[in-house]
Amino acid sequence: MLNLQKADQPTLYFIGVTTTQSSIMKLFPLWAEALGLKDAVIRGIDIGIHADPAIYREAVQFIKDDELSLGALVTTHKIDLYHAAKDLFDYLAPYATMFGELSCISKKDGKLEGYAKDPISSGLALEAFVPQNYWQEHDGELLVMGAGGSAIAISAYLLDKRRPGRPSKLIVTNRSQHRLDEIERIMNDIAPDVPAAYHLTPQANANDEVMASTKPHSLIVNATGLGKDQPGSPITDDALFPQDSLVWELNYRGALDYLHQANRQKEDRSLYVEDGWIYFIHGWTQVIQEVFHLEIAADTFAELERIAGTLR
Repeated sequence: MLNLQKADQPTLYFIGVTTTQSSIMKLFPLWAEALGLKDAVIRGIDIGIHADPAIYREAVQFIKDDELSLGALVTTHKIDLYHAAKDLFDYLAPYATMFGELSCISKKDGKLEGYAKDPISSGLALEAFVPQNYWQEHDGELLVMGAGGSAIAISAYLLDKRRPGRPSKLIVTNRSQHRLDEIERIMNDIAPDVPAAYHLTPQANANDEVMASTKPHSLIVNATGLGKDQPGSPITDDALFPQDSLVWELNYRGALDYLHQANRQKEDRSLYVEDGWIYFIHGWTQVIQEVFHLEIAADTFAELERIAGTLR
């Protein structure tokens, strides 16, 4: 079990796999000072990937019962934690129930609340690097490797029918079928009019083949976690990225094999390569706003981004 200790000051938790390696552990105290969060601290809760549901329930119940444990950001475990502990929440936001995942735990008026912030944070990150009118000007596709919470959020954001431009096709690959089935179910509701293909790819060379048939001017995303919590990359070194495409590595730390593979082809294939740093910043600031019940204005966000840059 987790052996969690009662908090003696306002505490934000980071539920992940290798939390001590995250920049947030050094960054949060600086942000807390800038935001005037007196005495607030951050603590990591490390849980193995696809853990026993009882472990997730223990973490959620502890936060619910402990007065000074104010909430948490959840990464890697967003779907597993939701399904294991959703009944412990007094309120689940619409995105959480729609996508079957949660990335933020908070409290309000004595009630435990769960949110899926990825559709917001991924959208903000995408707007920061995808050129304006990109999808209207090109016939590119969206290829997402991985079918977890981040993959669902990115796909849902880019294929939302209210957007002025969308990818011409959604392509999702994953190592397990049940995750593919779940993202297909969700995307059939969100964007039934956009062509989509879902590929079971237990080996990296299978992702190579899918990527080889993806159009130029596409967005190719590593949403697998490989290169951070687990070693490796979803593709092999022989894979070729589509010409003139955007490449997004959702991780910002770890071995980042996928990022290095893309950078080696950057010039020859005319690629724009983005890592997960701005996604990391948006993800955390969205959760901090919810947990501490504050609003981070644009000028404050710019200052937090500047502070984060000093640690990079």
